[in-house]
Amino acid sequence: MSEVDVSPVPMPAKRRGAQLLMLALAVAIVMGAYANVGLALDGQVPSGMLTYGLSLGGLMLAAYLVLAKFAPWADPLILPLVTLVNGLGLVMIYRLSESDSNTGKLASPNSQLLWTLVGIVLFSLTLIFLRDHRALQRLTYTAGAVGVFLLVSPLIPFIGREINGARIWVGVPGVSAAQIQPAEFAKLALVVFFAGYLVAKRDVLALAGRRLLFIDLPRARDLGPVLIIWGVSLGVLVMQKDLGSSLLLFGTFIAMLYIATQRSSWVIIGILLFVGGAILAGMVFDHVQQRFEVFLNPSDPELFRRVGGSEQLMQGLFALGSGGILGTGLGQGHPELIPLAFSDFIFSATGEELGLTGLMALLMVYALIVERGLRTALAARDPFSKLLGGGLSFILAWQVFIIVGGVTNLIPLTGLVTPFMSQGGSALLANWILIALLVRMSDSARRPPPQAIQNEGMTQVFQR
Repeated sequence: MSEVDVSPVPMPAKRRGAQLLMLALAVAIVMGAYANVGLALDGQVPSGMLTYGLSLGGLMLAAYLVLAKFAPWADPLILPLVTLVNGLGLVMIYRLSESDSNTGKLASPNSQLLWTLVGIVLFSLTLIFLRDHRALQRLTYTAGAVGVFLLVSPLIPFIGREINGARIWVGVPGVSAAQIQPAEFAKLALVVFFAGYLVAKRDVLALAGRRLLFIDLPRARDLGPVLIIWGVSLGVLVMQKDLGSSLLLFGTFIAMLYIATQRSSWVIIGILLFVGGAILAGMVFDHVQQRFEVFLNPSDPELFRRVGGSEQLMQGLFALGSGGILGTGLGQGHPELIPLAFSDFIFSATGEELGLTGLMALLMVYALIVERGLRTALAARDPFSKLLGGGLSFILAWQVFIIVGGVTNLIPLTGLVTPFMSQGGSALLANWILIALLVRMSDSARRPPPQAIQNEGMTQVFQR
């Protein structure tokens, strides 16, 4: 019997070419926006445009080559879409850095480009070393322990840092530049834990208990996991003053619980628990109460003087209003008047200069990234991959909703940043790893059956 050499079916050349063309188009759009900012501010193309263009194009070309080599059947849209959002974030940070205000002094496009480089490196390393994402299922409880440790690490003496009223940072004592936000990486570890745990326990959690009105309530003994996550979320809210991570963590768990069990009762219970816990925390703790006061009365002159979040929110709303439908144009607005316009409120700064039309286009890009992630989850061949893909996609969509809802006063401000756009390393690096995981799962879901080629070259058969 002859030996059989098994090799993967190569991706069609046209598909790779289309992906590369979309990536080049994304970089071209970013460079056009960059040139537009320079022309509006100084009447000439920025002197560093060629350097920025080659740097961004080179980074994304490297990411494309790694993807083509190690995940050739991955969804071709994900990388170009993320490149577009990341690039527009770089453009807005550059635009803010050209201002003479305090915001301009804090905005650093060179630093953000460097973090993008590190993000691409982590994206590439994830694809190279994680050949099969299903191996993460064996690390379910390890990932859970790592996630919880990262979540509470800012509370550790000497390394924990409190910035802008929230204790969500860790750093090296005496080195102000060496600071990271571990909750950004904790969310990835916890999604892996949730996926592994729910795969093992979904049959138990899907069992119905008593029926109340039109809802089949779960059994009382099965409420334990939800109550534990609820307690951890409230702990993050109270101890670290981090409403964003608290809402992100608990919302993601409830969404994945619904995906695993298909029971709407879990969603209703989760909403009631979180709203009840938030109201209780608001009654007991001043910093939570201030967030709700700003949400209910952002234009109150007393709050404007006393609570910094009120000024940020009102300036952001003024910027969105002045942008109107079409915006003032890149480089022609005054986003530097918005406090933290380079991080928490970069969405508002973008809205002033691109208008409602530009923001809707930006939200459509985010929606497409999430849609491709959910499509990957639906195409996955095993329950763990479906839950992991759904959880990663939801956490990206949920984060966008929380930050957009906060800056438009739909929900209280939370302190989260806009994915891939806001200045900062921790969120950018974590989100590039998230994209690498989605790309890896997409490649696994889309890859056709392996092609067996006999060494004699006589026949070719497909293993089915």
